[in-house]
Amino acid sequence: MESFTEDHSKLLLSKEWLVKVDSQTSTPYLFKFTSSSVDLTACILVTDTRTAWAEVLTSNQFARRWRMCNELSISPIPDSDSEESWRDSHITLLGRAHSFGGFQEVTFEVAKPTLGDLAFDLECSNWKWRWEPTFLGPKVSAEILSKHLIMPLISVNHLAFSSSDVLGDLTPGDLEKATDKVGRTARRTVDIHIRNALSRPRVATTLRRMTAMFNFLPDLQLPPQAAIITDAGTPNLRAPAAENPSPKITVREAEQRLNDDTIMTSREPTPPTMPPQEDSATESEDEGAAPKQRTLLVSPTPICHLRDSGQPSANPSKDASPALPSRSRSQTNAPASDSDSSPIRPTKKPKHHEELDDEDSEEERRRRAAAIKSGATAKRGTRQPLKRGGKRF
Repeated sequence: MESFTEDHSKLLLSKEWLVKVDSQTSTPYLFKFTSSSVDLTACILVTDTRTAWAEVLTSNQFARRWRMCNELSISPIPDSDSEESWRDSHITLLGRAHSFGGFQEVTFEVAKPTLGDLAFDLECSNWKWRWEPTFLGPKVSAEILSKHLIMPLISVNHLAFSSSDVLGDLTPGDLEKATDKVGRTARRTVDIHIRNALSRPRVATTLRRMTAMFNFLPDLQLPPQAAIITDAGTPNLRAPAAENPSPKITVREAEQRLNDDTIMTSREPTPPTMPPQEDSATESEDEGAAPKQRTLLVSPTPICHLRDSGQPSANPSKDASPALPSRSRSQTNAPASDSDSSPIRPTKKPKHHEELDDEDSEEERRRRAAAIKSGATAKRGTRQPLKRGGKRF
């Protein structure tokens, strides 16, 4: 058995649909048949409007099945010309049976398949025949139904509704001309043809009502919108206005709000810093050289206060070291933060404090040496722990 191809589908395009009904299941079957007298082949296409089956028989397969259905000798006629003439005459007979007039005279009965997916017997007065087509698959079935049934029905429906004359009253010649005209227009632009055929209100609403009635929707359940109309009109497609409209925000205001939100989220709270503390005065005197080399934080007195007073602090040697480190100097030169919670930056001492520190340290050294010589040094008490300042960052 040969497979059903696109060439067989094209041969069936010019064939009419034949209808038979299975009396047991009340299922209608549509048939298309074609045969060739050149290579003596036969092809049939069957559908129940949901699925498609097809069968293609070669010359030898056709002769073998005919002899089996009619209980004849399986062996062919010895003479090849007589055998070919016999096959040609019986294929022609089968073709006459698959016509409008002949198909009504043939009995139809669905049988149990043995070779294919579907089987049915055709019987006439003095001969029998059996078809056993196979399922073509969902994709091929959809393509065949669209090409052979759905699209032609849409075009005929468009012809019936667009024609000014009643199609039943036209002569065959006039109906052929009208059909050819619609077909030529449809095959040029299929999309526009389908839009024009189904977008008319009368056609669309008639198809809608037929669909509802055909699927057993009762008349009482049909909504008023299911009535057939000729003019659809134009509905109001404007969106309803809100009861409390929100104020309009310009683009500049939106950008400003976005920038403010970004600044607030990116700003982190500055941790408070501990105030600087001086070293304990109870430090032992034998380590007197070490406090002079240690850098102390400057008192958080504003520069403006020093300028108003006009004089440095009373003990410059305890307030500041002779030279500030580079890190402390960079911190004092940094600008004050905009945040109100940040502490006051330490101020930079004037340079003349270094000279005072040198004089004080020299005078203190002389006074300590004189006290050692006279033996009047103060007695040391219990050594106290050195009180350090907080961590400096």
